[in-house]
Amino acid sequence: MMVRSAELIFLLDVDNTLLDNDRLRDDLMHHLAHEFGAQNRDRYSEILEDLRSELGYVDYLGAMQRYRLADMNDPRLLLMSEFLMDYPFADLVYPGALDAVAHLGNWGKTVILSDGDVIFQPRKIQRSGLWNAVEGRVLIYVHKEQMLNAVAQRYPARRYVMVDDKLRILAAMKQIWKERLTTVFPRQGHYALDPKNIAEYPPADLAVEHIGDLINHDFSALCDAPEPARARQRGTP
Repeated sequence: MMVRSAELIFLLDVDNTLLDNDRLRDDLMHHLAHEFGAQNRDRYSEILEDLRSELGYVDYLGAMQRYRLADMNDPRLLLMSEFLMDYPFADLVYPGALDAVAHLGNWGKTVILSDGDVIFQPRKIQRSGLWNAVEGRVLIYVHKEQMLNAVAQRYPARRYVMVDDKLRILAAMKQIWKERLTTVFPRQGHYALDPKNIAEYPPADLAVEHIGDLINHDFSALCDAPEPARARQRGTP
């Protein structure tokens, strides 16, 4: 099979796309309840949700910093981050995800395009094995859908495929890149299964039940398709 990395690039989200982030959150909340009690778990959860609303991504470590400010005299708080930093992230990678990444590499470069902070998110990607799976091609932003110019400059391509569990992100990127982008929606995680999200945003070009299902898809047609109109739209290098 011929590799055409200059023609097509696959952009891959991480949380609930390649890796089960819902399970990480559940494990963290169970740990907090066990070590600090249900009341403190609930307080941390509220801070985490408030911070997610402010930033647009889940900031576990930032929420711990805010949580700590309310009780600076509890030395146990200094160990709260240990659970996250030492978590066995490789166990969170969805079955078949690494095979799917390798399969996509038959048609073009694979690049992780994620939202997140600059400490925990890179560590999660590295420790899970995903960093090596894409040979270090990792981009992490606060709002990736607003960074398409930067993405296209770093990884120029005739066409892109974005794989993401959030229809909101796929719709926003499609609006900018239009026919130059093919969107893929794995129905995994609480965002993907939320009826409100499904009703609010247009469907993706391709939907799969599990990320591992991509191994059954042939993307040759995208490589052979006529070049999209090269309008000087935002996101075109």
